[in-house]
Amino acid sequence: MTQRDTLKTLIIAEAGVNHNGDISLARQLIDVAADAGADFVKFQTFTADKLVTKNAKKAEYQNQTTDDIESQYTMLKKLELNRDTHEALIKHCKSREIQFLSTAFDTESVDLLLELGLDRFKIPSGEITNLPYLRHIGQYKKPVILSTGMANQDEIEAALNTLEQEGTSRSRITVLHCNTEYPTPMIDVNLRAMLSIRDTFGVKVGYSDHTMGIEVAIAAVALGATVIEKHFTLDRNLSGPDHHASLGPEELKEMVVAIRNIEKAMGDGIKRPSSSEAKNIPIARKSLVAAKAIRQGDIFCTTNLTAKRPGTGLSPMRWDEVLGCKAPRDFKTDELIEL
Repeated sequence: MTQRDTLKTLIIAEAGVNHNGDISLARQLIDVAADAGADFVKFQTFTADKLVTKNAKKAEYQNQTTDDIESQYTMLKKLELNRDTHEALIKHCKSREIQFLSTAFDTESVDLLLELGLDRFKIPSGEITNLPYLRHIGQYKKPVILSTGMANQDEIEAALNTLEQEGTSRSRITVLHCNTEYPTPMIDVNLRAMLSIRDTFGVKVGYSDHTMGIEVAIAAVALGATVIEKHFTLDRNLSGPDHHASLGPEELKEMVVAIRNIEKAMGDGIKRPSSSEAKNIPIARKSLVAAKAIRQGDIFCTTNLTAKRPGTGLSPMRWDEVLGCKAPRDFKTDELIEL
């Protein structure tokens, strides 16, 4: 059994900014993630003033799902979570027995999450080329989940090297393959890139999924993802940048159930009869039987032997061994052969 076979896939239910700045919605999102059986519910920690300039444009998908005349700054300003809100959400997570996680988008937010007791960092795709940010996180030597949307191999390598140089060992880093388009077209998923990342950099890998539906996340687990991250919402029709490309509550449940089933189905890789199928061996396999009546002393040959169910007698794999032997007694048609 490999190490991967003994690991449970960490499922991160990405609430992100789908709380719309409303703590009651955020609590409901935590409830949905907990009810679905996710391991983590993840939010986003930032201050708009440190994240974006006042005149920065929004992404095309954001213009389609929010007021297209407002700036990215204005949109994000409404989605900030302050310290008190973080503390309230962490408390609610503990009451629902689900782990709280958040993505910090600046160094001050990183330190806030540390003060709040978080034991791992999630680096978003947009920060993979942010050298001072990577150095800041690397120095803490905590587990890191690194998303790689929009990145190429060289940029991933540079980020990994930076984290390592600051003290975070590669063994503590999980790299998520990701495509930063919401929703991601199937033709652009390139799920095999997750395997290339694993093989090239010798890291644990996972997948941050922005496709519609749940099948790609499930396929990623079958390929070896140790972490799955997926956006979810209370209602895809709510206003906000990410609702439309998120799972609904029931879909999130379906994804978690499917992933847990795939984990069971992967097994240990050793081919042998399972406990559930062993009882069918004598039913489905065949034995050597008399093709017609055989008298004691007759020679077993191709005309008086055949193979039929059940498989409770001599295996047909002993065909060559039995041919040419003398029948030790009389055999009726279809009677199991004995030597």
